[in-house]
Amino acid sequence: MDQPQGQDLQPQRRRLRIFALALAVLAAVVAGLWLDTRSRIGATQEELARRLREIEADSREARALARQAQEALREAQAKLAALEARLAESQSQQVALEALYQELARNREEWQLAEIEQVLAIAQQQLQLSGNVRAGLLALQLAENSLSRADRPQFLPVRRALARDIERLKSLPSLDVSGMSLKIGAIVAAVDTLPLAFEDRTERADSGKPARPPGEDGFFSRLGSDIWNELRQLVVVRRVDSPEPPLVPPPQAYFLRENLKLRLLNARLALLTRDEPGYREDLRVAQAWIQRYFDARAKPAQAALAQLKQLASVTLSFEPPSIAESLEAVRGFKARRERS
Repeated sequence: MDQPQGQDLQPQRRRLRIFALALAVLAAVVAGLWLDTRSRIGATQEELARRLREIEADSREARALARQAQEALREAQAKLAALEARLAESQSQQVALEALYQELARNREEWQLAEIEQVLAIAQQQLQLSGNVRAGLLALQLAENSLSRADRPQFLPVRRALARDIERLKSLPSLDVSGMSLKIGAIVAAVDTLPLAFEDRTERADSGKPARPPGEDGFFSRLGSDIWNELRQLVVVRRVDSPEPPLVPPPQAYFLRENLKLRLLNARLALLTRDEPGYREDLRVAQAWIQRYFDARAKPAQAALAQLKQLASVTLSFEPPSIAESLEAVRGFKARRERS
């Protein structure tokens, strides 16, 4: 009876061993799986921690960049506000400068027109008093150049009037008053060098007598000759068969030259005042005096007579020109500006 029970217990033990072995294998497998899972979970946790650290670093960097962006935005806003303030200030300054510029431009135009009017008025007086065409032409050209530099369309009527007066003066006969005045001045300066006709003829008469050698006569003959020469110089008797130049003592010769200079200066004054009758009369008297009292065959006298003849052939009298059109245009423009 005992042997069958022992045989029955062996399969049970075998099954228990198999079951225990299966449990051990299962436990080993579970442990292996648990260890693998744990290692994987640890690696995942480490990777997650690493990713979290990276995300946190990126977040900190993003927050720093955001703070920098905010600071840059605040600075940009501050700069923009400053620029807007400066722009507003510059705009106000520009408005003030434009107003000031317009005021200065108006004052400059008024001053420029006043200056042109003054120049034209003086030129008009010169034309009416002495007929100085060159002075009038220079005044008109000066006014035209001044307005052309301004280059404003409102000056066109005034510039057209100036252009017409310039063409009118250019068409008039040119008279070189300054050149003629210089020629008369040169003749006045040469008056003191003109030889008198009486002195020239006396020198030629004395030089025609032959001089005796010093040793030809004796002592008494030379003494008598010297006494006779001295007496002959006290009284001079001449036979006048032809027109002879008048005897002019030295004091009168001085006054003769001075009177001739006064005549020439009067002729120059008549030239400047366009007094043609007085100009021609003074030149005629000056020519007559040079021909009568001075040696007309001397080169200085011939040159003076030629100059006087040339000066006397010039015509001084003509209708005095006028630049009233330009003057009235400037005055009318000023009056319209003042009314506006």
